[in-house]
Amino acid sequence: MSKNVLVISTSLRQNSNSHLLAQQFAQGAREAGHQVEVISLRGKDLRFCNGCMACLKAPRCVIPDDANAIVEQMGAADVICFATPVYYYEMSGQMKTLLDRANPLYSADYQFRDIYLLTASAEDDSASDGPVHGLEGWIACFEQARLAGVVRGGNANDPGEMSQAKLTEAYEMGKHV
Repeated sequence: MSKNVLVISTSLRQNSNSHLLAQQFAQGAREAGHQVEVISLRGKDLRFCNGCMACLKAPRCVIPDDANAIVEQMGAADVICFATPVYYYEMSGQMKTLLDRANPLYSADYQFRDIYLLTASAEDDSASDGPVHGLEGWIACFEQARLAGVVRGGNANDPGEMSQAKLTEAYEMGKHV
């Protein structure tokens, strides 16, 4: 059965290692017959949540930026895959901001069940513990969702340094969505 897969690449760096992982995951999911869209946060206007909580009464955030359209796509996706660089042992600020801005989904009839995470870090794979823990906290707020898989792409600092083994792992994970 074909699924609607949304891949969100959160790095702002040109040719980033996490984006390379995202592309491989997307390719695997497409080859498995799924509908796949890749969104990059690079160049997007994404502002911080101001905590007004108006989104719990309305179906969307009151801040007029690109987050509303992305959050709407998140709610309609069967599968969401986040790709993030690891900064100071945590997910990128852009990813955290997007997760905060996805608050309207909390009370919505969201479609997603499986969430995947792809990380790229200059340190070894254990540097991804923070992003995994942070995403698990977000997922815990959505009773029907689960963390379905993680690729920890460690020891990749400069653009294009991601190992072929990790790129293949992301591709294979996408094929088995």
